[in-house]
Amino acid sequence: MAAPKRQDTRKFFENLSGAGKSIAVLTSGGDAQGMNAAVRAVVRMGIYVGAKVYFIHEGYQGMVDGGDNIKEARWESVSSMLQGGTVIGSARCKEFRTHEGRLKAAHNLVQKGITNLCVIGGDGSLTGANLFREEWSGLLEELLQQGLIDEEATRKNSALHIVGMVGSIDNDFCGTDMTIGTDSALHRIIEVVDAIMTTAQSHQRTFVLEVMGRHCGYLALVSALACGADWVFIPEMPPEDGWEDNMCQKLSENRADKKRLNIIIVAEGAIDSHSKAITPDYIKDLVVQRLGFDTRVTILGHVQRGGTPSAFDRILASRMGVEAVLALLEASANTPACVVSLVGNQAVRLPLMECVQMTQEVQKAMDEKKFDEAVRLRGRSFENNLTTYSLLSYRKADSELPNSSFNVAVLNVGAPAAGMNAAVRSAVRVGITEGHKMFAVSDGFEGFYKGQVKEIKWGDVGGWTGQGGSLLGTKRTLPGKHLDEIAEQMRIHNINALLVIGGFEAYVGLLELSAARDKYNEFCVPMVMVPATVSNNIPGSDLSIGSDTALNAITDTCDRIKQSASGTKRRVFIIETMGGYCGYLATVGGLAAGADTVYIYEEPFDIRDLQANVEHLTQKMKTIFLSPPQSLNENCNENFTTDFIYQLYTEEGRGVFDCRKNILGHMQQGGAPSPFDRNFSTKIAAKAMQWITRTLKESFKGGRVFANSEDTCCLLGMRRRAMVFQPVSELRDETDFVHRIPKEQWWLKLRPLMKILAKYKTSYDVSDSGQLEHVSRFRPKDSDTSAAI
Repeated sequence: MAAPKRQDTRKFFENLSGAGKSIAVLTSGGDAQGMNAAVRAVVRMGIYVGAKVYFIHEGYQGMVDGGDNIKEARWESVSSMLQGGTVIGSARCKEFRTHEGRLKAAHNLVQKGITNLCVIGGDGSLTGANLFREEWSGLLEELLQQGLIDEEATRKNSALHIVGMVGSIDNDFCGTDMTIGTDSALHRIIEVVDAIMTTAQSHQRTFVLEVMGRHCGYLALVSALACGADWVFIPEMPPEDGWEDNMCQKLSENRADKKRLNIIIVAEGAIDSHSKAITPDYIKDLVVQRLGFDTRVTILGHVQRGGTPSAFDRILASRMGVEAVLALLEASANTPACVVSLVGNQAVRLPLMECVQMTQEVQKAMDEKKFDEAVRLRGRSFENNLTTYSLLSYRKADSELPNSSFNVAVLNVGAPAAGMNAAVRSAVRVGITEGHKMFAVSDGFEGFYKGQVKEIKWGDVGGWTGQGGSLLGTKRTLPGKHLDEIAEQMRIHNINALLVIGGFEAYVGLLELSAARDKYNEFCVPMVMVPATVSNNIPGSDLSIGSDTALNAITDTCDRIKQSASGTKRRVFIIETMGGYCGYLATVGGLAAGADTVYIYEEPFDIRDLQANVEHLTQKMKTIFLSPPQSLNENCNENFTTDFIYQLYTEEGRGVFDCRKNILGHMQQGGAPSPFDRNFSTKIAAKAMQWITRTLKESFKGGRVFANSEDTCCLLGMRRRAMVFQPVSELRDETDFVHRIPKEQWWLKLRPLMKILAKYKTSYDVSDSGQLEHVSRFRPKDSDTSAAI
C-alpha cells in the first residue's frame, strides 16, 4: 500500500485573480530613491494578474486634478525605470487636505473604476490615504446626490482598498526596519564622508557634516557608525550639559593619539537638552575657539535624495511592490488599510494607522523630553545602532575598564569580503571595552599555525571601517592538518576564545576545531564565527558580510552596460557573476538590475529552457529596444557555460538582436564596503564579542576556561527576523559540502518574483504573505530584529 501523500499547505498567488479590478499607484511627499522600482513592481505584478493598472502623476495633486494625470500603464511603460527620484512625479497638495479636494479625487477615481490604491510616501501621505478611505462611502453618497455618478457606479465602487509603502530617506516610520530610499541616502552620505576623509587626513582637519533628519536621527547615527565618526548629534539623544567640554576633550585625545582627522556628524534636527538647536556652524566655532583645529563644514542637503538607488533599495522596493498588489487582491471590505514593511529579512503587512500612531508617539515622547522612550519606540534596530555606536566611539581609560584577564583572538578566513575590516575593528574595540586582551591573527589558519599572532590595541584599528579587503590578511587554508601547531600557538598566547570572520572555509575550519576538542584541551574554549563572503553561501544565515557590496558592484556594472547598449539598441548582454555553485549574487543582482533571465545551479535547466528563453526575449525585443541583461552564476551548469549561452543567444538572435558577454570576476570582491556591510559587520561582530564575554564567564571554573559543549562553538547568523547563535555541529545536516551551499536557501523564493517582473509565467508561493500582523508584536520587548540596519 502506497504511503499517503503529504498535504501541500503552501498557498500560491495563481488563486488570486485581478480580472475586473483596477489598481492605481501614486508617489507622494518627498522623493526617495527606489520609488520607481516600487512603481515598476506594482505595475507589472498588477498587469500580470490581469488587473488594469493606472499611474497617478504628481501625487495627490494629480488625483484631485484628474484628466491626463491618471493614465493607464502598460508593461513597457516601466521599462528602464530603476533610476532615482520618481518618474510619475510627486507634489505637496493642500487641496487634498480639504473635503472638497477629496470629493474631486473620489470622482476622478470612480470615473476610471479605480477602487485599489497603492500609495508610496511618508507618514503624512499614508495618513491622508487612510482618511480618504474612511470617508469613501460618504464621498460616493455626495457624488450620487450631486448627480455626478449613478447608483450603478456607487455599487461597483462601494469599497476603497489602500496599501501603503513607505518611501522616506529618513527611516522615520515605525513598524519597518527600513524604508525605501534610506539605504541609497546612506550611500550618498558615505561616498561624501570617504571623499572628505582623504582630504582631511592630508591637512589634519576636522569636518562637521550635516545630514538630513529633521525629526529622526537614523541617517546621522548609522553614517556615524559606518564611518567611525568621533561624535554624532541626533534629535533622539540630546547631549547632556557640558557636552562641549566632553567633545573637545575627545577630539583633543584623538589628535594626540596621532589621528589626523576628526569627523563630527550632525542631524539637521539635532538639539541639546534644553531643546536649543545644535548647528554645524556652532560646532565649528566651538572647535576653532577651544582647540584651534582647522575645521570645515559640509552640508549635504538634497544630494542625499539624488542618484541611482542602491541594490538594497531596488530589491526592497520590488519585494514591497509585489506584496502590495497581493494585499490589494486579498483585501475585503473589512480589511483595514495596511502598510507593507520589512522586519528582519521578511516582508510583513501591518495596519497603517497602528504604524502612524506609533510614529506620532515618538514625536510626542521627544516633545515631552522622554528621550529614552523615544529611542525605545523607534525600534530594536535603532536602539542597537545607538548602543553599538556608544560602545565603539569612546575609548575608556584603562582604570575604567573591567579586568577580565581573558585573551581573545580574531582572524579572517577564506576569500576577502568588504566589511571584514569593520568587523575586526568592532570586535577589537568591544573586546577591549569589556576588559579582554585582544590578539590579531594574520593570514587566517595558515598564519595561526605559523605563529603570526600579536596583540592588537584600540588605536591599531582606527580608520578600518571604510577599508575594503582584509587588512589582517586571509587565506583559504583549513586547520585540520595543522592542529598541533595551532594548539601550540593557543598555549603560547593563552588564547581563551576565538572569533573567526569568514566564509565557507571558516565554517568548515570551526567544525574541524570543535571535532578536535576531545584530543586538544586548547580548543575547549568559546568559538564563534561571523559569516563574511560575497557568495552568501553559509548555512545558518540569510546574509553574509560582503554580499551587499558585491550586489552593488553588479548593479552598478549592469547600469553602465545598459547605458552602453542604449546607443546601439537591441543588444543583449550575458553577464557572469561570482558565487561558485551558489546563485545568490546572480539572482538577487538580476532582480536589482532588472534581468530578463538568471541561470543558476540550484534551479536546473536544459536546452529546451534555453531555447524558450531566447524565443521569449525575441518577442520582447519587438516591443522594447533596450534589453535587460541575462545573468548567470559561474558554476550554473557544467556544460551550458557562459561561452555556450553567449554563442546560443548570438546565433538564435541573429537578425533581431546582437549579443555581448561580460564576466565580472574579482571586481565583485573589491571596493570600499557599502553602508549596509559596514553597519551589519559592526553590529554582528559586537554581538559576537558580547556572546564570547558571557560564555567565557560561564565556562571559567577552577581558574581556567573549559568549554566543550556544542553550544560553545557557534555561528552567529541572521534568520528571517532574528540574530541567532547556532552550534556549527547542528548546521552540518543543513549543508551540501560538495557544492559548498546550504541545502535550503531563502532567496530562492525571490526567483518567481524576478520572473514575473520579466513577464514569464511562473508559480509564486505566497505562504509567508497575507497575514496582517500588529505593530505591538515588534516592540523592542517582544522581538530581536537587531540585524537590520
